[in-house]
Amino acid sequence: MAGQRSSFGKLQRDRDKKAKAAAKRSRRQDGTDESASAEDDAPAPASNGYQLSTPELLERIAEIHQQFDAGTISYELFEETKADLMSRLAVD
Repeated sequence: MAGQRSSFGKLQRDRDKKAKAAAKRSRRQDGTDESASAEDDAPAPASNGYQLSTPELLERIAEIHQQFDAGTISYELFEETKADLMSRLAVD
């Protein structure tokens, strides 16, 4: 039985993520990462083991909505960050 195929949207998001990572790696190697783009100003997910509380998560979601409305982050970064933060929300 054949495995389930990924949707086009997911494949495109994966490609975009890899391209963004490659561009960031290239900027770091060239030493031009000091002039970070506005997309790098998005709230970073907590990857150091620290779990954000529900009010902090909601605050971060509000921040990325404001950044997207102001045009400082792209739609793709907005959706990716929002999905990550929403997945961390505890549902009681």
